[in-house]
Amino acid sequence: MRILVTGSAGFIGFHLSRLLLAEGHAVTGLDGFSDYYDIGLKRARHAELARHPGFEAIEGRIETPGLLRALMARTAPEIVVHLAAQAGVRYSLENPQAYADANLMGSFQLLEAVRAHPVRHLLLASTSSAYGGNTELPFRETDQAVSPLTLYAASKLAMEAMAHSYSHLFAIPTTAFRFFTVYGPWGRPDMALFLFTGKILAGEPIEVFSGGSAERDFTYVTDLVDAIRRLADVPPPLPGTGAPVGACDTLSSSAPYRLVNIGGGRPVRLDAMIAALEAALGRRVERILKPLPPGDVARTHASTELLQALIGRVPETPIATGIPAFVDWYRGYYGV
Repeated sequence: MRILVTGSAGFIGFHLSRLLLAEGHAVTGLDGFSDYYDIGLKRARHAELARHPGFEAIEGRIETPGLLRALMARTAPEIVVHLAAQAGVRYSLENPQAYADANLMGSFQLLEAVRAHPVRHLLLASTSSAYGGNTELPFRETDQAVSPLTLYAASKLAMEAMAHSYSHLFAIPTTAFRFFTVYGPWGRPDMALFLFTGKILAGEPIEVFSGGSAERDFTYVTDLVDAIRRLADVPPPLPGTGAPVGACDTLSSSAPYRLVNIGGGRPVRLDAMIAALEAALGRRVERILKPLPPGDVARTHASTELLQALIGRVPETPIATGIPAFVDWYRGYYGV
């Protein structure tokens, strides 16, 4: 297949593109190489992908008018996986414009491009942050999500809504998925596991929020991209042509559109994650306790019922396996 991956130099986009290339697909990878975090790491990811003859790298920002439309006209992808976005819960308090540009205008440009050049399946990355102030656990895709706590979450909810409208108006088979705390080799330097690893190796203390009691549904990156790949083969049917897979299904009654969680459904306390990291590094770390920052939630917990029904499996790599794998990559990449 011909597949377009936006955000291909990002953490998840890199792993997904590598998986698709290993399967023999032709992948066009678009990335804007923003300076939100180390551009060198992004370049290194693209360099790894460039080893495959089926990979074409394109540099450009998704919000650029007409860029995606022209790219799709030339490459004629059958599948589009939209991962490019301005990420980060806390950064949205510092630079809200970046979220409006990438997550709102960029997603609009993508939807217009798919409208002009229809595809077999459009897949869009959203976030567990979309559940916002919801307190009932686990987070179910059928829950109302009307209380975003950050602009990041609000921008992703807006993308979901825009995508549903395009799916309805132009019969675009669309799946949006909400990620839950993805980690693993080649990860993002702004995330806790990456930051903690660097500080522990440097002999520095780490800041631990909410006394370490906060819980996250950690999802190992290879599990996550395997789920995306499997979902690509399950496009939502047109209204009236297919039945929901059960009461958990979010299949729209007015569009070939579905929303799916991708998480393991097994939350882990932050202090347990730190203990696993200390074990993998063979070092102890001093903890500086701090309150939970604005916009952060105390717990995330994915309902996995719909994902299981659609692809027959859910992420299952435990942190006892995933964290040592990340540490091995980190030591090798940075030579520490």
